[in-house]
Amino acid sequence: MVSFIHWLPFLLILADARRPHIPKTFNVMSYGARPDRITDNSMAFLRAWKDACEQDGGGRVWIPRGEYKLDSVVFVGPCKGPVDFIIRGLLEASTDPSKFFVDHWIAFKYVDQLVVRGGGYLLGNGRSAWRFNDCATNSRCKPLPVTMRFDFVSNSKVNYIHSIDSKNAHFNLFACHNMNMSHIRILAPATSPNTDGIHIGSSSKIKITKSLISTGDDCISMIAGSKDIMVSEVHCGPGHGFSIGSLGGSHNEEHVNGIYIQNSTLRGTQNGLRIKTWAPSPPSLASDFTFEDIIMENVNNPIFIDQQYCPQPPCNGQAQSNVQIRNVTFRKVHGTSSSKIAVKIQCSKHVPCEGVNLVNINLEYRGPEGPVSSSCLNVKGKSYGRQLPAGCL
Repeated sequence: MVSFIHWLPFLLILADARRPHIPKTFNVMSYGARPDRITDNSMAFLRAWKDACEQDGGGRVWIPRGEYKLDSVVFVGPCKGPVDFIIRGLLEASTDPSKFFVDHWIAFKYVDQLVVRGGGYLLGNGRSAWRFNDCATNSRCKPLPVTMRFDFVSNSKVNYIHSIDSKNAHFNLFACHNMNMSHIRILAPATSPNTDGIHIGSSSKIKITKSLISTGDDCISMIAGSKDIMVSEVHCGPGHGFSIGSLGGSHNEEHVNGIYIQNSTLRGTQNGLRIKTWAPSPPSLASDFTFEDIIMENVNNPIFIDQQYCPQPPCNGQAQSNVQIRNVTFRKVHGTSSSKIAVKIQCSKHVPCEGVNLVNINLEYRGPEGPVSSSCLNVKGKSYGRQLPAGCL
């Protein structure tokens, strides 16, 4: 019989292999960070990131409780292993106008296996900057900073983060792959300009769940190159709803496909489920979208496909979009509309929408303009099950 002592070295090796890896922690306080709301902690944060990123096997940046002033920073990879960026405290953006006109406040670039979490707060101080947003009338307007940007980030997670009063969008994902965002809390006034909750472009396999978004623009917006996006259990309101687009604004635009939004709610939003394309536009494709199990409460334009998108006059009503919209399903959309036309599908004369399905729609309107109605133009599709308003397909 082989003794226990004989097996002991092998059992210790096995136990060590099963023990979870605890990354080395780099506390920003050790690099000179001060939670006094006066000190610019940018260099302390960057030095902590550099050491965590260069740690063999990965590292952890630790931001303890407290209130930290932070100017624009970019945390750049690639790193030598996974990096956890743990925010326990409150990070506060500058209110100095000379520091506003950059495209980011906090940015992560070229990182694989990043985790941003911790229950902390990102205070964007947008109220100090919104008056500088003149992009609606000035084509050469200067950008205001996105609160948190992710560029070329892959296989990563963002969990339990609060973003308040961003100067521009709260979160922006560009050229990202396989990212999960959950338990995100976003808050800005309904009147705050261009404060999209989560803005996605040129990215794939993005999952957003169990989050609350109250803001002044789209709760979630998905533009060219958005592919394989899943949204579930997200509450939106106030805001402009869930938007695909605007599309067709440039030549050789990446296609958009595979977007699934389910089990979510919208309350008091300017739009509900919207697809929007410019007219005129170069040709491109937007296809394979499903909106399912959506509850609306007092939503303007609950179901809206707009291929004459023109937010600022002058607009050419005769211009036609060349973005082909194909295979779109609205299934089990229930609640109340604040506008008489609860289903509005206005497609292009040049490339009519194809494969649009309305399945079990129940949207009531209680306003003074009469019974709820629908409007369809240049669209090929079918209606199934209950249809309130009466289907126009």
